[in-house]
Amino acid sequence: MTGPRGWYSREYLPHFDAGDIPQSVCFHLIDSIPQAVRDGWMEALQFLPKDEQLQQRRRLAESYLDRGEGPAWLSNPIIAELVQNAFLFFDGQRYTLHAWVIMPNHAHVLFTPHAEESMLKILSSWKSYTSLRANPHLERTGHFWYPDFYDRYIRNETHYQNVVRYIEMNPVKAGLCERPQDWPWSSASYRQQSPTP
Repeated sequence: MTGPRGWYSREYLPHFDAGDIPQSVCFHLIDSIPQAVRDGWMEALQFLPKDEQLQQRRRLAESYLDRGEGPAWLSNPIIAELVQNAFLFFDGQRYTLHAWVIMPNHAHVLFTPHAEESMLKILSSWKSYTSLRANPHLERTGHFWYPDFYDRYIRNETHYQNVVRYIEMNPVKAGLCERPQDWPWSSASYRQQSPTP
C-alpha cells in the first residue's frame, strides 16, 4: 500500500501527493501551535478563497513556529540527531533527500519520493520511528508530533532553489546561528561535513 495520490485531506489541511515530484514538507511537535491559535487563523481567513486560505495558514504557521514557543524537544542534540538520522536512513532507497533542517520545535524537509512510495507513507515512517524513540529518552508519553503537516510540491527549478534556500536559512532567520552551515541539524551543515567527491 503506497498511500493516497493526488489531493487528499488529513485533519483540516489538504495535501497533494504528486508521486515522484519533489515535495517540501513542514511538520512540528504536538502543542507547538495551540488549538486556540489555529482556530483564530481559521476564523480570520474564512472569507478568502480556499487556495489563499491554505497559503496564508502555512505562512502564519511557519512564522509562529519560528518564534520557538511551546515544546522545544528538538533542541536536545540527542533528539535532533535521531530525527536527522531518520531522514538519512532511507535516502537513495525510498526517496531522495535534497534539503532539511531540524528546528527546536519543527522540521522542514525537501525530498522526492521514489516509485511505489508516497509522501504520506514516508512522513508516517519518520514520525512514528522518531516518536517511539524520543519519548522514552524524554521520560514522557503521548503524542510527540502534531498529526498533520504542511506540504508543497515543487513547480520548477526556481521554486526548488527558493525552497532549499528557505529551509537552510531557517535557523539564521530565527536568530539561532549566523550562517546556515553553523546549524548542526541541517543539510547545509551535513554537506559541509560530508562533501560529495
